[in-house]
Amino acid sequence: MDNPLLDKSLDFAVQIVLFYENYSKSKKDTTIPKQLLRSATSIGANINEAVYGNSKADFIAKLHISLKETGESIYWLTLLKRTAIFEYQYDPLLSQAEEIKRMLISSIKTAKGGI
Repeated sequence: MDNPLLDKSLDFAVQIVLFYENYSKSKKDTTIPKQLLRSATSIGANINEAVYGNSKADFIAKLHISLKETGESIYWLTLLKRTAIFEYQYDPLLSQAEEIKRMLISSIKTAKGGI
């Protein structure tokens, strides 16, 4: 099944996993990157659950969880960027997350009937 939102969330998760692997080699504290890893990989997992949900309400609820996880991921990425504790190109990751957020908002509105 072709699902651009699921594809983009998976691509984002892959980039975050690669970021985490790169970061963990720096021997710096991984508390914040672990939070990012959890929230970013949860986005696609919940979208996948939404696709296979039992009802429209279940579908919408899972998309809302994905939206929350996207917001959390944006928060952790912004925190890492602002603290500059690890040199990295955060802007492409932030752009990906913002695009996923917009897609989720649009999908939720459509699923609710344009409310």
